[in-house]
Amino acid sequence: MQIVAMVGPVVLLLVLLVVRVVTLPVLLWVQRATRQRAAAAVGAGAAVSRAPFIAAPAVGLAFAAGVEALLFLGDSHTLRIMREPIDTDNARYLGMDSHMALHTARLWYLVPVISALVLWLLFWFLTQRNLMTVRMPTEVRSAPAIWRRIYGMLALRALLGVFALPYWLVFAVLLFQIGATVTSRRHEPVVPVSGAGVPAAPAAPVAAAAPATPPPAYVPAPYVPAPYVPTQHVPAGPPVQPPAQPPVQPFVPPVGQPLSPHEPRTIGGYQLLGRIGSGGMGTVYLAQRQGSATQVALKTINLELLGDTELLRRFQRESEVLAMVPGAYTARVLDAGVDAGRPYLAMELLDGRPLDAHLREQGPIRSAEALRSLALALAVALSGVHRLGLVHRDLKPANVMLTTAGPRLLDFGIAAIVDGTRLTMTGGGPGTLTYMAPEQFGDERVGTAADVWAWACCVVCAAHGASPFAATSTGAVIRRIVETGPEPAAMAAVSALDPALAAVVTRALALDPAQRPADGAALLAALAEAPQGAPDPAALHDRITRGWQTLAL
Repeated sequence: MQIVAMVGPVVLLLVLLVVRVVTLPVLLWVQRATRQRAAAAVGAGAAVSRAPFIAAPAVGLAFAAGVEALLFLGDSHTLRIMREPIDTDNARYLGMDSHMALHTARLWYLVPVISALVLWLLFWFLTQRNLMTVRMPTEVRSAPAIWRRIYGMLALRALLGVFALPYWLVFAVLLFQIGATVTSRRHEPVVPVSGAGVPAAPAAPVAAAAPATPPPAYVPAPYVPAPYVPTQHVPAGPPVQPPAQPPVQPFVPPVGQPLSPHEPRTIGGYQLLGRIGSGGMGTVYLAQRQGSATQVALKTINLELLGDTELLRRFQRESEVLAMVPGAYTARVLDAGVDAGRPYLAMELLDGRPLDAHLREQGPIRSAEALRSLALALAVALSGVHRLGLVHRDLKPANVMLTTAGPRLLDFGIAAIVDGTRLTMTGGGPGTLTYMAPEQFGDERVGTAADVWAWACCVVCAAHGASPFAATSTGAVIRRIVETGPEPAAMAAVSALDPALAAVVTRALALDPAQRPADGAALLAALAEAPQGAPDPAALHDRITRGWQTLAL
């Protein structure tokens, strides 16, 4: 009988280990969905399907019911102890089999199961804490409703463990929970979805948010955005009167969200005034250098990720790239450094909001002039980036800031050298799915033509409200990109506003990179209808400015 009492739990343990390994994909699926649902609950992500939260409990209940049924096939004292909930009266069976006093049998019965119950609750809480904090937006980490729900579920599990779960199941859930705790720290960051409605690949947060009114001329002073060219230049020919501009509201500096108690108050000599935004990997603060009245957007890595060497490389990469790219329609770097092991990047503070936010709140752009200005400004930015031998690789609406001075291209965290150097994010290739070119799905070298493809997707999204390759699933998106082509209605939205622009967009969406405009300069020449050479910078800047004034921001 003692041999049976020992062999039964060992066999059950082996079965549990096998089941844990087999169901590991289901576990990862549910954990990813849990993180996405938490982000959606605070407005930092898209809604997720209920399927994981139905399928996983169904699998668990089916397994538990199967084991319980097997335990009822026999009638030994050991099987009776294992299949019934925690009850001190069951200790008598242990005493009979082991020939020990009742009080001693009760200790041998209660101590293991209570220890397992406490450990199960502890590991469950650690799992939930990891899922809600590791590479998650600050809004999730600091949301009281999410933590109240976690504490409530913890109390419910404690009651179930004491009064309802069979003896064997307490040890089973402990074993399963240990595995869940280990995997809970290995998920990719959760970031807001793009305008396409498909989860975006991890990317650094947008690093600019509020403003300066468009300057009338180039002013080489610190922290003041410089225009693309001096506006004093007057092109040949009779002067052209720009259309009347709607009155501009006085600029009120953004205050951002209040800082939470655990956030720092100063970084690198900058006083933090508020939180502009946050993502799974970093946070952007509204900041002001001590002793100066100028406000900046200060970007830094979240504390829990300072040990991530790949992320630190990427952050350093963004600092280097932004220091090199020209200031025309990009955000300028004002300062960079490391404070107590935490890198930071101070950038000019831009007004306006990202293109994806504009589309959510005001809908697609309906002005042909504004759409053309957006396309030209992004082409100017790409031409400057490509001229330096760089590829942006993550051009999307979330990385395009609409300011009163014109569009600005942001976020160079995964930019790569055109010679083939690849700095990818952990767990996948660079880019955001619905804006990725076909060559980014394979092992081909990704060049400037991939940015031209993403430029076309952004232009279509601006006119239509979503990427031309948006679909209901990841597989459907990839099929559209590599096989069926863009959504006809999305392309028609561009044609209705600007047929000439639509023709360039169609060329830019060619499956073969060689059939697209080669880089930003070629794209700019096609848009400006100057095939024999680069368009005049001053005239181009004036054209963008006049068209941009027709957009209500």
